[in-house]
Amino acid sequence: MATKTQGFLLGCVILLAGGAFLLVAFALVLSGTGIDTGSPFGSRDKVGLVILQGPISESRRIVDELEAHREDGDVGAVVLRIESPGGDVAASQEIYEAVLRLAASKPVVASIGSMGASGAYYAAVAADSIVADPGSVVGSIGVILSWPDASDLMERVGLRLNVYKSGAMKDMGSLARPPTEEEDAVVDALIADVFEQFVDAVEINRGLDRERILALADGRIFTGRQAMEVGLVDRLGDLYSSVDLALEMGGLSPDAEIVRRTRSRIPVFDILEQLLGDNAEAMWGPRLEYRFR
Repeated sequence: MATKTQGFLLGCVILLAGGAFLLVAFALVLSGTGIDTGSPFGSRDKVGLVILQGPISESRRIVDELEAHREDGDVGAVVLRIESPGGDVAASQEIYEAVLRLAASKPVVASIGSMGASGAYYAAVAADSIVADPGSVVGSIGVILSWPDASDLMERVGLRLNVYKSGAMKDMGSLARPPTEEEDAVVDALIADVFEQFVDAVEINRGLDRERILALADGRIFTGRQAMEVGLVDRLGDLYSSVDLALEMGGLSPDAEIVRRTRSRIPVFDILEQLLGDNAEAMWGPRLEYRFR
């Protein structure tokens, strides 16, 4: 009898501990959307800092940060720090649109560190001003779509993939066969359309002649200094000079507080989000990308 009672009590303790852990984890996720100000009263003299780092495979976190700074009346200007080679087309465009909305209400400075290429540069052109280090990697204006062709290997090992499809192009991008001429034409049209969208964004926001942009938009990269010479960035400088520029553009005092909108991170939740969230598409098939290499 005592053994059963002890087992029951142990089970209750385990259930309570598990429930408490889940409640704490859930609370951390929900509470992680606040602004880190260091003061509960607000000075109405703050610079928002948003960091775009690594390959762009989803946009939700960055867009949420940008929107939070747009809605925060205490933030007078925002610096978008970029350390990214670009990534998915749609995600890059969503960040670009969020930067445009933000720049319509308060000054935004894009600060390019080691790299601001392709989709990351796409996002940067929506800012009021772009600052890059002299040795930054900038540009790579273009689109890429790729997938492997393992048909020769499959033939050698005697492996065949049987496909039943509703249309001739339903399995376009299959690694079991090379693309057809019709599929090549479809892909070329996709690339051309998305490329034109990129060029449009640069032309509208940078004020450059379209022919000049097209001459630069063959996927090549530039140093920050070269990028300034051809009009892709406005000035040279580091993150601190970018903050100083944002202070000046926003009419803020030199001692204005720098604030970030951050979300508490739980490693196991990050893994689940990678598998089930916006990044899940990375596991499936070819993707259109504004990406350097």
